Amino acid sequence: MTSAGFLYSKGIVFYPADTPPISTFLESNPGAYTTTRTHNNSASLLFWDRHLQRLSNSVKILLTSNPQFLFKSLNSTINPLLTPPPPSNPMLESTIKSLVNESINKVLPVALRETRNEGEELAVTALVTGNTEKLGEVKRNIFEALDVHVHVGSHVPHVFGVKGNGARVAVVGPGRNIAEAKYSDWVRLRKSLEKLRPPFVTELLLSNDGDRILEGCVTNFFVVCRKDNRNEKYLGGNENTLPYEVQTAPIGDGVLPGVIRQLVIEACLSKGIPFREVAPSWSEHEFWQEAFITSKPFGFYTFSLLLASIAFDQNSSNVINT
Repeated sequence: MTSAGFLYSKGIVFYPADTPPISTFLESNPGAYTTTRTHNNSASLLFWDRHLQRLSNSVKILLTSNPQFLFKSLNSTINPLLTPPPPSNPMLESTIKSLVNESINKVLPVALRETRNEGEELAVTALVTGNTEKLGEVKRNIFEALDVHVHVGSHVPHVFGVKGNGARVAVVGPGRNIAEAKYSDWVRLRKSLEKLRPPFVTELLLSNDGDRILEGCVTNFFVVCRKDNRNEKYLGGNENTLPYEVQTAPIGDGVLPGVIRQLVIEACLSKGIPFREVAPSWSEHEFWQEAFITSKPFGFYTFSLLLASIAFDQNSSNVINT
Protein backbone atom coordinates (compact mmCIF):
# COMPACT_ATOMS: atom_id res chain seq x y z
CA MET A 1 0.00 0.00 0.00
CA THR A 2 1.22 3.53 -0.67
CA SER A 3 1.89 5.89 2.21
CA ALA A 4 -1.17 7.98 1.28
CA GLY A 5 -3.65 5.11 1.59
CA PHE A 6 -7.43 5.43 1.32
CA LEU A 7 -9.88 8.03 2.62
CA TYR A 8 -13.61 7.92 3.26
CA SER A 9 -15.07 11.42 3.38
CA LYS A 10 -18.53 12.86 2.66
CA GLY A 11 -19.83 9.54 1.41
CA ILE A 12 -16.99 8.96 -1.06
CA VAL A 13 -14.09 6.51 -0.95
CA PHE A 14 -10.93 8.18 -2.25
CA TYR A 15 -8.15 6.01 -3.63
CA PRO A 16 -4.40 6.58 -3.05
CA ALA A 17 -3.98 9.00 -5.98
CA ASP A 18 -6.49 11.37 -4.33
CA THR A 19 -5.70 10.73 -0.66
CA PRO A 20 -3.33 13.04 1.27
CA PRO A 21 -0.97 11.74 3.98
CA ILE A 22 -2.71 11.47 7.33
CA SER A 23 -0.76 14.37 8.86
CA THR A 24 -1.80 16.67 6.02
CA PHE A 25 -5.43 15.62 6.32
CA LEU A 26 -5.52 16.20 10.08
CA GLU A 27 -3.86 19.59 9.77
CA SER A 28 -6.50 20.64 7.25
CA ASN A 29 -9.59 19.52 9.16
CA PRO A 30 -10.68 20.32 12.72
CA GLY A 31 -12.14 17.67 14.97
CA ALA A 32 -11.59 14.90 17.47
CA TYR A 33 -9.79 11.80 16.26
CA THR A 34 -8.30 8.49 17.25
CA THR A 35 -5.82 6.20 15.54
CA THR A 36 -5.47 2.47 15.92
CA ARG A 37 -4.21 -0.35 13.74
CA THR A 38 -5.44 -3.67 12.51
CA HIS A 39 -4.43 -6.79 14.36
CA ASN A 40 -4.01 -10.49 13.69
CA ASN A 41 -3.52 -10.20 9.92
CA SER A 42 -6.10 -7.38 9.73
CA ALA A 43 -8.82 -9.52 11.28
CA SER A 44 -9.73 -6.87 13.86
CA LEU A 45 -8.98 -3.36 15.09
CA LEU A 46 -6.72 -3.22 18.13
CA PHE A 47 -8.56 -2.17 21.33
CA TRP A 48 -11.28 -0.63 19.17
CA ASP A 49 -13.94 -0.32 21.87
CA ARG A 50 -11.54 1.72 23.99
CA HIS A 51 -10.65 3.94 21.04
CA LEU A 52 -14.31 4.56 20.27
CA GLN A 53 -14.99 5.51 23.88
CA ARG A 54 -12.10 7.97 23.98
CA LEU A 55 -13.16 9.45 20.63
CA SER A 56 -16.66 9.96 21.96
CA ASN A 57 -15.28 11.58 25.12
CA SER A 58 -13.06 13.89 23.05
CA VAL A 59 -16.03 15.05 20.97
CA LYS A 60 -18.04 15.80 24.12
CA ILE A 61 -15.16 17.75 25.66
CA LEU A 62 -14.70 19.87 22.54
CA LEU A 63 -18.43 20.51 22.16
CA THR A 64 -18.64 21.69 25.75
CA SER A 65 -15.45 23.72 26.14
CA ASN A 66 -13.79 24.44 22.78
CA PRO A 67 -16.16 23.99 19.82
CA GLN A 68 -13.73 25.92 17.59
CA PHE A 69 -11.53 22.81 17.61
CA LEU A 70 -14.47 20.83 16.21
CA PHE A 71 -16.06 23.26 13.75
CA LYS A 72 -14.19 25.15 11.04
CA SER A 73 -14.88 28.92 10.85
CA LEU A 74 -17.14 28.90 13.88
CA ASN A 75 -18.90 32.26 14.22
CA SER A 76 -21.89 34.02 15.73
CA THR A 77 -24.27 32.94 12.94
CA ILE A 78 -24.56 29.50 14.51
CA ASN A 79 -28.10 28.61 15.56
CA PRO A 80 -28.48 30.18 19.05
CA LEU A 81 -31.00 27.53 20.08
CA LEU A 82 -28.38 24.82 19.72
CA THR A 83 -26.78 23.78 23.00
CA PRO A 84 -24.14 21.10 23.55
CA PRO A 85 -25.49 17.85 24.98
CA PRO A 86 -24.66 17.03 28.60
CA PRO A 87 -21.39 15.08 29.09
CA SER A 88 -23.26 11.91 30.06
CA ASN A 89 -25.60 11.94 27.05
CA PRO A 90 -25.81 8.28 25.93
CA MET A 91 -27.39 9.25 22.59
CA LEU A 92 -24.30 11.24 21.62
CA GLU A 93 -22.02 8.31 22.41
CA SER A 94 -24.12 5.79 20.51
CA THR A 95 -24.49 8.14 17.53
CA ILE A 96 -20.75 8.79 17.28
CA LYS A 97 -19.90 5.11 17.58
CA SER A 98 -22.49 4.18 14.95
CA LEU A 99 -21.31 6.86 12.51
CA VAL A 100 -17.66 5.89 12.93
CA ASN A 101 -18.26 2.15 12.53
CA GLU A 102 -20.42 2.72 9.45
CA SER A 103 -17.70 4.88 7.88
CA ILE A 104 -14.97 2.35 8.61
CA ASN A 105 -17.05 -0.37 7.03
CA LYS A 106 -17.18 1.71 3.84
CA VAL A 107 -13.42 2.09 3.37
CA LEU A 108 -11.55 -0.62 5.27
CA PRO A 109 -12.81 -3.52 3.10
CA VAL A 110 -11.70 -1.56 0.02
CA ALA A 111 -8.20 -1.05 1.43
CA LEU A 112 -7.96 -4.71 2.41
CA ARG A 113 -9.09 -5.87 -1.00
CA GLU A 114 -7.12 -3.47 -3.20
CA THR A 115 -3.60 -3.23 -1.87
CA ARG A 116 -2.87 -5.08 1.36
CA ASN A 117 -0.21 -7.76 1.28
CA GLU A 118 -0.55 -10.93 3.32
CA GLY A 119 0.46 -10.24 6.91
CA GLU A 120 0.46 -6.45 6.50
CA GLU A 121 -1.34 -4.45 9.17
CA LEU A 122 -3.05 -1.14 8.46
CA ALA A 123 -3.22 2.14 10.39
CA VAL A 124 -6.80 3.42 10.77
CA THR A 125 -7.66 6.99 11.81
CA ALA A 126 -11.22 8.15 12.46
CA LEU A 127 -11.87 11.91 12.58
CA VAL A 128 -15.16 13.37 13.83
CA THR A 129 -15.57 16.96 12.68
CA GLY A 130 -18.32 19.52 12.92
CA ASN A 131 -20.06 20.60 9.73
CA THR A 132 -20.61 24.37 10.10
CA GLU A 133 -23.10 24.49 7.22
CA LYS A 134 -25.23 21.77 8.79
CA LEU A 135 -24.93 23.40 12.20
CA GLY A 136 -26.70 26.49 10.91
CA GLU A 137 -29.63 24.34 9.74
CA VAL A 138 -30.23 21.86 12.54
CA LYS A 139 -32.55 22.65 15.40
CA ARG A 140 -31.48 21.10 18.67
CA ASN A 141 -30.00 17.82 17.48
CA ILE A 142 -26.30 18.53 17.22
CA PHE A 143 -25.68 14.94 16.07
CA GLU A 144 -26.90 15.98 12.62
CA ALA A 145 -23.99 18.43 12.35
CA LEU A 146 -21.23 15.85 12.79
CA ASP A 147 -19.28 14.31 9.91
CA VAL A 148 -16.95 11.32 10.07
CA HIS A 149 -13.83 10.82 7.96
CA VAL A 150 -11.71 7.67 7.98
CA HIS A 151 -8.13 7.41 6.73
CA VAL A 152 -6.52 4.00 6.15
CA GLY A 153 -2.79 3.68 5.49
CA SER A 154 0.13 1.34 5.96
CA HIS A 155 1.28 0.46 9.45
CA VAL A 156 4.97 -0.20 9.94
CA PRO A 157 5.48 -1.85 13.34
CA HIS A 158 8.35 -0.72 15.53
CA VAL A 159 10.80 -3.40 16.62
CA PHE A 160 12.26 -3.00 20.09
CA GLY A 161 14.77 -4.89 22.14
CA VAL A 162 17.47 -4.51 19.49
CA LYS A 163 20.30 -2.02 19.95
CA GLY A 164 19.41 1.20 18.20
CA ASN A 165 15.63 0.61 18.32
CA GLY A 166 15.00 2.21 21.70
CA ALA A 167 13.64 5.74 22.03
CA ARG A 168 15.69 8.90 22.39
CA VAL A 169 13.58 11.71 23.83
CA ALA A 170 14.00 15.37 24.77
CA VAL A 171 12.00 17.82 26.89
CA VAL A 172 11.16 20.75 24.63
CA GLY A 173 8.03 22.62 25.71
CA PRO A 174 4.93 23.03 27.89
CA GLY A 175 1.92 20.76 28.04
CA ARG A 176 -1.09 20.90 25.73
CA ASN A 177 -4.33 22.81 26.22
CA ILE A 178 -7.38 20.56 26.59
CA ALA A 179 -5.01 17.63 26.95
CA GLU A 180 -7.80 15.26 27.95
CA ALA A 181 -9.17 15.41 24.37
CA LYS A 182 -7.41 14.17 21.25
CA TYR A 183 -8.00 16.76 18.54
CA SER A 184 -6.51 17.36 15.12
CA ASP A 185 -5.41 20.96 15.69
CA TRP A 186 -2.62 19.62 17.91
CA VAL A 187 -0.99 18.17 14.78
CA ARG A 188 -0.55 21.74 13.55
CA LEU A 189 0.25 23.31 16.93
CA ARG A 190 3.09 20.93 17.72
CA LYS A 191 4.97 21.96 14.59
CA SER A 192 6.59 24.79 16.57
CA LEU A 193 7.98 22.18 18.96
CA GLU A 194 9.28 20.10 16.08
CA LYS A 195 11.61 22.95 15.21
CA LEU A 196 13.30 22.39 18.59
CA ARG A 197 13.89 18.68 18.01
CA PRO A 198 17.57 17.80 18.60
CA PRO A 199 19.24 15.45 16.09
CA PHE A 200 18.24 11.78 16.29
CA VAL A 201 15.53 12.42 18.91
CA THR A 202 12.49 10.21 18.27
CA GLU A 203 9.96 11.80 20.65
CA LEU A 204 9.49 15.21 22.28
CA LEU A 205 8.41 15.38 25.92
CA LEU A 206 6.28 18.12 27.48
CA SER A 207 6.76 19.77 30.88
CA ASN A 208 5.28 22.96 32.29
CA ASP A 209 8.16 23.60 34.68
CA GLY A 210 11.09 21.81 33.03
CA ASP A 211 11.14 19.20 35.79
CA ARG A 212 7.90 17.24 36.02
CA ILE A 213 7.36 15.37 32.76
CA LEU A 214 3.75 15.18 31.60
CA GLU A 215 3.75 13.22 28.34
CA GLY A 216 5.19 13.12 24.84
CA CYS A 217 3.81 14.94 21.83
CA VAL A 218 2.27 11.66 20.64
CA THR A 219 2.96 9.31 23.58
CA ASN A 220 2.47 8.79 27.28
CA PHE A 221 5.62 8.69 29.42
CA PHE A 222 6.38 6.27 32.27
CA VAL A 223 9.29 5.64 34.59
CA VAL A 224 10.15 2.68 36.79
CA CYS A 225 11.92 4.00 39.87
CA ARG A 226 13.12 2.97 43.27
CA LYS A 227 10.78 3.76 46.11
CA ASP A 228 11.77 6.42 48.58
CA ASN A 229 10.99 6.21 52.29
CA ARG A 230 7.68 8.04 52.10
CA ASN A 231 4.47 6.15 52.78
CA GLU A 232 2.77 6.58 49.43
CA LYS A 233 -0.68 5.37 48.47
CA TYR A 234 -0.80 3.28 45.30
CA LEU A 235 -3.57 2.53 42.85
CA GLY A 236 -5.35 -0.65 43.76
CA GLY A 237 -3.69 -0.73 47.17
CA ASN A 238 -0.56 -2.46 45.84
CA GLU A 239 1.58 -1.34 48.76
CA ASN A 240 3.77 -4.43 48.78
CA THR A 241 7.44 -4.99 49.48
CA LEU A 242 8.63 -4.56 45.88
CA PRO A 243 11.51 -2.07 45.84
CA TYR A 244 10.22 -0.13 42.83
CA GLU A 245 7.14 1.62 41.51
CA VAL A 246 5.81 2.72 38.12
CA GLN A 247 4.95 6.40 37.68
CA THR A 248 3.12 8.45 35.06
CA ALA A 249 1.50 11.87 35.19
CA PRO A 250 -2.19 11.92 36.17
CA ILE A 251 -4.85 13.03 33.70
CA GLY A 252 -5.57 16.04 35.91
CA ASP A 253 -2.07 17.41 35.29
CA GLY A 254 -2.89 17.78 31.60
CA VAL A 255 -2.16 14.56 29.75
CA LEU A 256 -4.04 12.55 27.16
CA PRO A 257 -5.86 9.49 28.55
CA GLY A 258 -4.05 7.19 26.16
CA VAL A 259 -5.54 3.79 25.43
CA ILE A 260 -2.22 2.02 25.99
CA ARG A 261 -1.63 4.16 29.09
CA GLN A 262 -4.76 2.70 30.66
CA LEU A 263 -3.75 -0.82 29.65
CA VAL A 264 -0.38 -0.37 31.36
CA ILE A 265 -2.14 0.76 34.54
CA GLU A 266 -4.46 -2.25 34.41
CA ALA A 267 -1.52 -4.61 33.81
CA CYS A 268 0.34 -3.21 36.83
CA LEU A 269 -2.72 -3.53 39.03
CA SER A 270 -3.38 -7.11 37.94
CA LYS A 271 0.25 -8.11 38.56
CA GLY A 272 0.54 -6.40 41.92
CA ILE A 273 3.07 -3.85 40.67
CA PRO A 274 3.00 -0.58 42.67
CA PHE A 275 1.70 2.18 40.41
CA ARG A 276 1.48 5.86 41.27
CA GLU A 277 -0.08 8.62 39.17
CA VAL A 278 2.45 11.38 39.67
CA ALA A 279 4.43 13.30 37.08
CA PRO A 280 7.97 11.83 36.98
CA SER A 281 10.43 14.45 38.19
CA TRP A 282 13.74 14.89 36.40
CA SER A 283 15.25 16.29 39.60
CA GLU A 284 14.72 12.82 41.10
CA HIS A 285 16.03 10.89 38.09
CA GLU A 286 18.72 9.26 40.22
CA PHE A 287 15.89 7.02 41.45
CA TRP A 288 14.86 6.07 37.91
CA GLN A 289 15.76 2.56 36.83
CA GLU A 290 14.02 2.42 33.45
CA ALA A 291 11.52 4.35 31.37
CA PHE A 292 9.18 3.73 28.47
CA ILE A 293 6.74 5.53 26.21
CA THR A 294 3.48 4.16 24.86
CA SER A 295 1.26 5.00 21.93
CA LYS A 296 -0.95 3.31 19.38
CA PRO A 297 1.83 2.32 16.94
CA PHE A 298 3.87 0.73 19.74
CA GLY A 299 1.12 -1.13 21.58
CA PHE A 300 2.44 -3.47 24.25
CA TYR A 301 5.83 -3.65 22.54
CA THR A 302 6.81 -0.54 24.41
CA PHE A 303 5.71 -1.95 27.73
CA SER A 304 7.30 -5.37 27.44
CA LEU A 305 10.46 -4.62 25.47
CA LEU A 306 11.28 -0.92 25.57
CA LEU A 307 11.04 -1.12 29.35
CA ALA A 308 14.53 -2.57 29.39
CA SER A 309 16.00 -0.67 26.47
CA ILE A 310 16.06 2.98 27.53
CA ALA A 311 18.92 4.38 29.57
CA PHE A 312 19.43 7.94 30.75
CA ASP A 313 22.20 10.37 29.91
CA GLN A 314 23.33 11.62 33.30
CA ASN A 315 25.25 14.49 31.67
CA SER A 316 22.25 16.07 29.98
CA SER A 317 19.37 17.91 31.63
CA ASN A 318 16.93 17.48 28.79
CA VAL A 319 17.92 14.65 26.47
CA ILE A 320 17.40 10.99 27.24
CA ASN A 321 19.43 8.60 25.09
CA THR A 322 19.27 4.95 24.25
